[in-house]
Amino acid sequence: MRPRQAVALLALAGIFVALYLTLYKFGVLGELSCSVGDCETVNTSRWAVFLGLPVAAWGLGAYVVLFAIALAGQGERYEDSRRVAIALAAISGGGVLFSGWLTYLELFVIHAICIWCVTSAVIVTLVFIASLLDLRASGREAVAE
Repeated sequence: MRPRQAVALLALAGIFVALYLTLYKFGVLGELSCSVGDCETVNTSRWAVFLGLPVAAWGLGAYVVLFAIALAGQGERYEDSRRVAIALAAISGGGVLFSGWLTYLELFVIHAICIWCVTSAVIVTLVFIASLLDLRASGREAVAE
């Protein structure tokens, strides 16, 4: 599996997690299914909203953008594009930083963990790793030309 394929698959998984949390936050779902941790406490805290939107909605948007770029980046026109690799690494890197901040808040401010949030943090970290592998590969191809 190529790194961009991995990014697309992981981003798709992230879409489902973030969509689930977003639907809960918008009141479409009555309660979260949370086998580990205290998802309700985390998702009803004041930290669950950023710039007027649920944090999960920001994650959903980021995962959709990553998925779209990774898919487009597999097409013949963009398969060797270093710009695609840079975009994937930059967006997922931002996601890792934001997830790190949110995990800090869960542990040290809210004093509760949401397993769905942790799952999303793991997914975005894996996306970032795959993006870095893609960036490294695109760098080698650029030097070879």
